[in-house]
Formats: sequence, C-alpha cells, structure tokens
Amino acid sequence: MKLQGLFFVAAGIVSSSQLSAGGIMGPTLSSVGNDVVQTVSFQATAPTTPLTDLVILNQSDDVAPIKVASDGGLKRWLRGFKKRAAEAGIDQRVLETALTGIRYDTDIIERDRNQSEFTKTIWDYLKTAVSDTRISNGKAALAQHQKTLSAIERKYGVNKEVVAAIWGLESAYGSFRGRNGVIQSLATLAYDGRRGAFFEEQLIAALKIIQNGDTTPANMTGSWAGAMGHTQFIPTSFLEYAVDFTGDGKRDIWSDDPTDALASTAVYLKKFGWKTGQPWGVEVSIPNGFDYTLANRAITKRPSDWAKLGVKGVNGSVSNHGPAAVLLPAGADGAAFLIFDNFSVIEKYNTADAYVIGVGHLSDRLQGAPAIKSGWPTWDRALTFVERQEMQRRLTAQGFDTEGVDGLIGPKTINAVRAFQLSKSLRPDGYASLGLLKKLR
Repeated sequence: MKLQGLFFVAAGIVSSSQLSAGGIMGPTLSSVGNDVVQTVSFQATAPTTPLTDLVILNQSDDVAPIKVASDGGLKRWLRGFKKRAAEAGIDQRVLETALTGIRYDTDIIERDRNQSEFTKTIWDYLKTAVSDTRISNGKAALAQHQKTLSAIERKYGVNKEVVAAIWGLESAYGSFRGRNGVIQSLATLAYDGRRGAFFEEQLIAALKIIQNGDTTPANMTGSWAGAMGHTQFIPTSFLEYAVDFTGDGKRDIWSDDPTDALASTAVYLKKFGWKTGQPWGVEVSIPNGFDYTLANRAITKRPSDWAKLGVKGVNGSVSNHGPAAVLLPAGADGAAFLIFDNFSVIEKYNTADAYVIGVGHLSDRLQGAPAIKSGWPTWDRALTFVERQEMQRRLTAQGFDTEGVDGLIGPKTINAVRAFQLSKSLRPDGYASLGLLKKLR
C-alpha cells in the first residue's frame, strides 16, 4: 500500500502520482523500508521480503534536517497528541494502554531519512516478482487456502489468483509481515514532523482499531512505516475496508491465519470497481507500421477493433472484455499489453505500472498461463531520479513542456517525450529512455 511522501516507482515505466511507502494508500503500504528491491523469493521455510518496493526516490528538496530529538521531546509531543486523539474519540484507557512506554525510535527515522535511490527496470523486477519460486509457492498457498479463497471469490467476485498475487508481492504469502510495533513507528514519524499530519492521522486510526477490539497494541505489528498484515494495509484503509470474514468478531489481518486479510483485499478491489471475469491485461503483438501515438492510456478501443489495426494477442485472439488501451511499459522494444479497467483497479493498490503488471502476470501464472513471450530492451538501463529530472528540464527547455520537474514519468512527461520524438522523426512510443536523454543533450 502507498504511503504519502515516499515514491515507489519502476524507473522509466511509472505512472504519475507515485506516492507510496509500500502497500496501499488505499490499502497500500507495501514497504518494508530498507529491504527494498532485493532479489529474494518466498521460501516455505524462511521469511523473505515483499516485492512491492520498486524504487524509492530520495526527495532531497522535501527532506528537512533530522532534528535533535529525544524520548523527552516525544513525551512532550504525546501530551498534546493525547488531547487531539481524545477529541477524535479515543478513550483515555486506550491512550494510556497503547502509548505508555512509547519511545522515540531513531531506527525508524534513519530508515525514513536515509533512503538511497534504488532502481530496477521492469524486466529485472518481473524476474523476481514472478519468479519460478514465487509461482510455485503461490500455487502451494492457493492449494492450502483453496476453500477460503474460493469463498472470498464467490462473495466478492475478485479472482482468487489476483488476491493471492497481491499477497505474494506484499508479504511473500505472509512470511514477511513486518515486526515493528506500529504504534511506536507511527508516533515517532508523527512527532518527527516531516509528514507529521499524515502519520498522526494514521496513528489515530491505529488507536481506533485497538479501541474497536480488532487487535492489541502488542499484536499490532507491521513495517517501519505502519503497513500491517498479510497484504499491508495502512490503518486508515483498514478502518474503511477491512472485514471480519471468519466471523469471530475481529478483523484480524495480523495472525498466521490470512483469511481476514485476503477477504479485505478483495473488498478493497471490489469497492474500487473490480469487474468479475475481466482480465487485468493481455500480452499482444504490435505490427510493423503501427501508429505509436495510439499507445496512450486515454485511447481505448475494443480488442476486436485493435485487432483490425494489427494488435493481436500473442496467445490467441483477445475476447471483447471491454474497452482496452495499449500499454508499452518499456517502449516499442519491449512487451506490449492491452490493458482493461481492472488494470486501473490494481493501480489503487500501488500506482507503479511494474507492480500492476507483476500482480497481473503472477495471477496469470498461478492459473497456468505462460510467461511473457516478448523480449525486453535488456541493453537499456533505468534512468536515475536525477536523470529523469534532467530529461524533464531539457524537454521543457526545448519547447516540450512537462509541466514540472519532479522526476516522475507520468502522462505529461510521456506526452512531452512523444512530441519530441515526433519532431525528430523517431518512433513516438513515449518511452523515457537513456537513449532519448542522450538525444536531448
């Protein structure tokens, strides 16, 4: 799930608005801080890191110097916070129980402040996100929880394999749910002030969860930034979307039993418009002479109409599941997809295209579908944050306005890239590559 202030993006193939700290900003807080972008896979016998963290961009312009802080300073802050929390409806008993013994956690602040930039191309990310090990362990998890996942699918209409894929990427099928005390983490981050209002909102939501009886302060563990449970819900998203699917009176996403967490994930997707029976996307081939200006999320056609233009499924004809857009996550030299409305629904969990494709493709593989057949431009590398900013500045200076320099390759930058490509008689695929940056220089 996403957490405001940190950016989790797949370099060069991101959507706009990558505000995350791991899982859903809906549920998304899929981050386990310093364990980002590690090429590890879930093992049945050992915990491993989740795969939602694509890139963390160091926001140097937004980072205040780390202030000299202490437990004493946090305690003074807590006195004022308790008054605000009481006004928000938190009982005094809950405040005393949950906040007694809370200390200023310098490890949390160090993780928050010292985040180097890690980048991965989509093809490198997918090697790990949809590895053979992750697929085999996902199939084992599906078999183990078949009854539960099937019941969730029947009730909410969300494919069990999609729910399982999110589970696999967010916590490696429950093996890495985070061990940090959520109350202490959120209190530290709220007091720290850099994104204080956001974390204070999460802290109050966490206290409401405790007050509602869903868990205890001791059992409320998660990532350093407050993401919780098997599918890494942040507290505000828990309050809005979590369900008690087991019927035991508690919405328990923390225990070894993943039932409530998996059902809550399905509820989240359903409420954001999941369409039963519609795929997230389908791999397609692009014909020679294709008009790459049509590869635009704003341009949708029925698969049958795309087929008339030569855009056809690599594994057979694509059924008319509804309007679809052509997505080229690595430009004209990489795999191409027709993406449907359910692609946008998964984006509500994490806005990075690579994450959505990772979830979607993993869910397909769990159903027995083949691997992506097209090649990738493996000779290329991901642009760094500084290089993405440079590209935006150079595009704007040359008359192709990106409407800001934020290092995020969103729709406005893609449109500017495409306009520049057209002006130079290049393939207008909108892909922000190193080669394109060199041409801008």
